[in-house]
Amino acid sequence: MPEFKTIDDLDVNGKRVLVRADLNVPIRDGVVTDTTRIDRSAETIKDLMAKGACVVVMSHFGRPKGERVPEMSLRPIVEPLSKALGGVPVAFADDCIGPGAETLVNGLAPGDVALLENVRYHAGEEKNDPALARQLAELGDIYVNDAFSSAHRAHASTEYIAQLLPSAAGRLMQAELEALGKALENPARPVAAIVGGAKVSTKLDLLGNMVAKVDKIIIGGGMANTFLYAKGVEVGASLCEKDMADTARAILEKAKAEGCEIVLPVDAVVAAEFKEGAENSTVAIDAVPADRMILDVGSTSAQMVIDKLGACKTLVWNGPLGAFEIKPFDAATNTVAQAAARLTAEGKLLTVAGGGDTVSALSNAGVEGQFSYVSTAGGAFLEWLEGKTLPGVAALRD
Repeated sequence: MPEFKTIDDLDVNGKRVLVRADLNVPIRDGVVTDTTRIDRSAETIKDLMAKGACVVVMSHFGRPKGERVPEMSLRPIVEPLSKALGGVPVAFADDCIGPGAETLVNGLAPGDVALLENVRYHAGEEKNDPALARQLAELGDIYVNDAFSSAHRAHASTEYIAQLLPSAAGRLMQAELEALGKALENPARPVAAIVGGAKVSTKLDLLGNMVAKVDKIIIGGGMANTFLYAKGVEVGASLCEKDMADTARAILEKAKAEGCEIVLPVDAVVAAEFKEGAENSTVAIDAVPADRMILDVGSTSAQMVIDKLGACKTLVWNGPLGAFEIKPFDAATNTVAQAAARLTAEGKLLTVAGGGDTVSALSNAGVEGQFSYVSTAGGAFLEWLEGKTLPGVAALRD
């Protein structure tokens, strides 16, 4: 059982339910260009409507820094949110607190939905100001947090408010926490992690936490070059943080002490320039020419990773294996992602992935919908992998 309440644990009939969603979506010329976050938030709102709640949705948008910035209004969200809810009208309050918001919210009937204006129009939001949290709490009888992607910030609408009202996780938050719990807190073993990306320096905390929690870490991307260099392998003109060599060696030592296997490439795809369709060749990892750069792991390395995944029961994936943005250097990431998707479909592997580039890489490989869970939370997902406490989640558990 999760240690947090869900909306199934609450009696919401006839109650005003404040839902903290993440509706920070791309907008161009006043029109939403990607409705993914809106569509994903709709499930919680629909469930609450069906249970007879008066649903009041709040969210941040952009970084207005406590000012009313017209381009950062949530008004353009009204129509796509209504559409995601099957055409249900959505009332809009031009502030998230105050008399106007109170009048609108108190006029809602069970099953009605209202959207409040950008909570970040008030400086108190990012300061986790108790006074703002109390004003928000006056608009609801119950609080539901459905914004895992904002859970790593202790803000008035994500953290303090949960101390003021009976609180629960929405469907999105629940799915995220359950998936992450299965992946790292109580995983089926052996557990593998694929950690890629450009720099070791940005993933130090993540690697330090993971070596104590997983059985194998497969390192790809530019990060792998730093580890290879730390082990005395010449990486030519490749992206490499040579000043991080001691740190990489310390991580290798810690992994050894924890009984965690670190898997590095045994061959690489190299080219003289970083561009689409650049002339390239595959070489053994200790035979990288001085004037060439590693842009992907080789096919032997990709197959080695697939073989290792075949012996595992859980996979956590963050970061690509190569420069997947340009062909043909997406080959290894695609091959391994497709194999992981196949193992997932066969019920042999629980696969949880997340972080900006990871979602794009899986989408590029055509398997984004075929993993057990793909998190779009970015920063919150990374901080969770680093073992950090997420204030918005902790507030629900307290």
